[in-house]
Amino acid sequence: MRGLLNKVVSRSLSVAGKWQQQQLRRLNVHEYQGAELMGKHGINVPKGVAVSSIEEVRKAIQEVFPNQSEIVVKSQILAGGRGLGTFKSGLQGGVHIVKSEKVEDIAGKMLGQVLVTKQTGPQGKVVSKVYLCEKLSLTNEMYFAIMLDRQTAGPLIIACKKGGTSIEDLAEKFPDLIIKVPIDVFEGITDEDAAKVVDGLAPKSADKKDCIEQVKKLYKLFCDSDCTLLEINPIAETADNKLVAADAKLNFDDNAAFRQKELFALRDPTQEDPREVAAAKADLNYIGLDGEIGCMVNGAGLAMATMDIIKLHGGTPANFLDVGGNASEGQVIFLA
Repeated sequence: MRGLLNKVVSRSLSVAGKWQQQQLRRLNVHEYQGAELMGKHGINVPKGVAVSSIEEVRKAIQEVFPNQSEIVVKSQILAGGRGLGTFKSGLQGGVHIVKSEKVEDIAGKMLGQVLVTKQTGPQGKVVSKVYLCEKLSLTNEMYFAIMLDRQTAGPLIIACKKGGTSIEDLAEKFPDLIIKVPIDVFEGITDEDAAKVVDGLAPKSADKKDCIEQVKKLYKLFCDSDCTLLEINPIAETADNKLVAADAKLNFDDNAAFRQKELFALRDPTQEDPREVAAAKADLNYIGLDGEIGCMVNGAGLAMATMDIIKLHGGTPANFLDVGGNASEGQVIFLA
């Protein structure tokens, strides 16, 4: 979701895309954690279980998937592009659909290995868990997202009757199929709002009333969990005419950590920028970037202006850092 969405959809989508690409200080959970959370809110998700060892893989096959001929094996890292990624060990792809008797072999080649994708950088990320899912028989794939929109000062639902590919591609190929439904933050989502979203999704076989209820449950999850982004791509219809969240990405507002303690306990610091993890422990407002010029600035506005000046003169900042007016001696020593 990059710059082209400024022309096709709105600035809000462009911002959402930048959130996905940059390492901002917000909670980002693994796919299996998002699926568990959605399931608790009554949202249709594929049957699945996360495993971290070969013993757990064997147990899952016997107890969770006893009659499944094929199982989807998904590496769990906090980065996109897993399907087209490459393990440093040589294995191609972080997502595989395999026969049940091959699951143990593929999972074993993923666990503990480093997966490199277009979003991880060349260093990649270590796969500590894999997510075993049932293989769904999908008949129709669509796109759904909820995000915070500055223009409407509230949640914005994005829907498209085509999905399963990146929103950049959808916006470029099918701009007229993407609809936006702003939600009144005080009134909440209405049946009329949800119906507009479902009309934008244009399901072919799923019951419209059931789809409306699923949309309302997704919105409730977004609000109840203090999400900043809830993206389902694809949200799909199955052969038994159900609407299912086949793959989801959820981000949460770090400022809500005080009231979302159970949710923030899911944070996986091993998947985050170690610089940001250390800075957060020191209560510093730090965001790691990919440049070569370090910045230590007193005040967020001045920090942003400094970064702009660096870019203006051809440089690239290595970080955003707002020391603030109340930094202690210990914090400054930490930075040094």
